[in-house]
Amino acid sequence: MKVLVVHDYGPLGRVLLEQLKKTSLVISPLLISEPGSADMTALADWIPEETDLIVNALWLSDPAKAEANPEAARQTVFSIPMALAEHAREHDIALMQLSSSYVFDGRKQSAYLASNPGHPFSQLGNWQWECEQALRTLLPRHLILRTGWSLGRYIQLIQACQGRGGTVLPLSSRYRGQPVASRDLARVMIAVLQQLDCGAELWGTYQYTGAEEISQYELGQALTEMMGADDGVKVLDEAPGWAALEPENATLGCTKIRNTFGIKQLPWRTLMEDELELMRVSRRVEQTAQGE
Repeated sequence: MKVLVVHDYGPLGRVLLEQLKKTSLVISPLLISEPGSADMTALADWIPEETDLIVNALWLSDPAKAEANPEAARQTVFSIPMALAEHAREHDIALMQLSSSYVFDGRKQSAYLASNPGHPFSQLGNWQWECEQALRTLLPRHLILRTGWSLGRYIQLIQACQGRGGTVLPLSSRYRGQPVASRDLARVMIAVLQQLDCGAELWGTYQYTGAEEISQYELGQALTEMMGADDGVKVLDEAPGWAALEPENATLGCTKIRNTFGIKQLPWRTLMEDELELMRVSRRVEQTAQGE
């Protein structure tokens, strides 16, 4: 199977491509360094002929960034996937698209199921839900993979606090979810691709997160300790300004992906240090590329 991987400089795209090299799949990478300003009119020239499946690994996971630049968020989360889907429909290509728990409003008391309809209230969630609905109408051979919190996003929050010389990082225990590491998400995506390569016609919507539900406050504590930042950064059980964009319950049920593809959840805690290192490497790669 010939697979096109659309990615940016983030850790997910890099680790996904590294792991795909170890498979029998024929991989073509497509780097979109600035997804928010990409030229969609050139899309047809970017996609190799005889592509069987497109993996869109552009993973926007921070609702605050989406609110700060809604046009760029719309481009990344909706316009690019729609352009890929239109091309895929015209050329009989399948598409794997990422979404997230931000399509939900967080009012449900238990974990959200893949079959639950979205009810978003942020720019990120709105465009992800619009994308999901459009894909279901436009392209029968689609696979939507909703994810939990990006572990890397919370590492960045701590690093930003350190960079400002701050001592207090507010994160509330009211907001609960499940983080997922880039390497683990790449593992899941590859496992799905390999089964599709074997002829499985298992299209639809699936969900994956790392094992263990946790609050944002507890997650901040775990990460500051792992990063050795707990001496300089104190995590305070208090809602930050961007908490208004967060569903209070962001937990996702992952039974469907386990029963369909045999994919089990891995504990995100075991991948905290790996995520930190992946982010460091990705940042160096991006800085080097921008300097060229």
